[in-house]
Amino acid sequence: MLDMSDTRIAPPALLPSPVPLLRPDLAAMRLDVAHRRGEVRRVAHGVYAPSHLWDPLPPWQRYLARVHAHALKCPNAVYCLESAAVLLGLPVTGSLAEIHVLSRSTAGRRVGDVRLHVTSEERDVVSEGGLLLLSAEDTAVDLARHRHPAVALMAADATLRLTGRSDPGVLADTNESRASSRGRARARWAIERATPLAETALESLSRAIVEWLGFPEPELQVAFPAADGGEYRSDMYWRGPDVIGEADGRIKYDGTFGDDSRRLWREKRREDELRRAAAGFARWGAEEVNDPPQLEAILLGAGVPRVRPRSAAPLLSLRSALRA
Repeated sequence: MLDMSDTRIAPPALLPSPVPLLRPDLAAMRLDVAHRRGEVRRVAHGVYAPSHLWDPLPPWQRYLARVHAHALKCPNAVYCLESAAVLLGLPVTGSLAEIHVLSRSTAGRRVGDVRLHVTSEERDVVSEGGLLLLSAEDTAVDLARHRHPAVALMAADATLRLTGRSDPGVLADTNESRASSRGRARARWAIERATPLAETALESLSRAIVEWLGFPEPELQVAFPAADGGEYRSDMYWRGPDVIGEADGRIKYDGTFGDDSRRLWREKRREDELRRAAAGFARWGAEEVNDPPQLEAILLGAGVPRVRPRSAAPLLSLRSALRA
């Protein structure tokens, strides 16, 4: 399932490990003894983290820590796919069971929890903070070629936000320049639709599901005038039926942004203004995108018309692609 904690815009620097990583040769305690007592958790062979910090972490942060733990043991590893994505701050989802590393000399295989991916092509490898990984653009194209199209669209949108690009041309060029044609056509679906205007992974995922459910493509970040002379922007807007869509569900009201009553009031005013600005209003969150029929009912109820038949195949495979 998609976790709302994954829906964030990444900073330009690589994300650090969310917990301190401890090694026997540098720790001030016997980590094997501490592990038996439950005081630390094993993150990788010979690498541990304090239990009280590890246990509350959501899946994507545990995965980020595991990638950093692997880098401590293998400093020359070049990370790709989800492992590069999580370091860059691109949204990741799914099981996140494997660490993904490029290899030029070893046939693609799995060693423990590390998946080696063979390549003979020149790739855009960047070095940051002592780590080696594929660039955001290369990573987004890899995900578009090898993962579910919804996952690919989330990564492609986030890459444009991360790199400050306004159009997906560089992603298209990277995809078409690959020597292997395998996955090229598959990748085009997400790359052609990528936009930095989708501000969260949930918005990107929602756009994919909206299309597959047969609804028209919405406009993104449309501004509506407010009573105080300012303006509010909607996540999505269907101009024909005059319907505003907000892809955030209850997150703005569930304490995610703290207990600041002024901030809560500002968001409540924003929603009131948007509801008055259009004939229809729809709000949804992670629960609804993980179960597309719920999102379908919300949009139909708000007055968004279906304009084409459903695309059954990507909808049927979506749940397994998002399942943690």
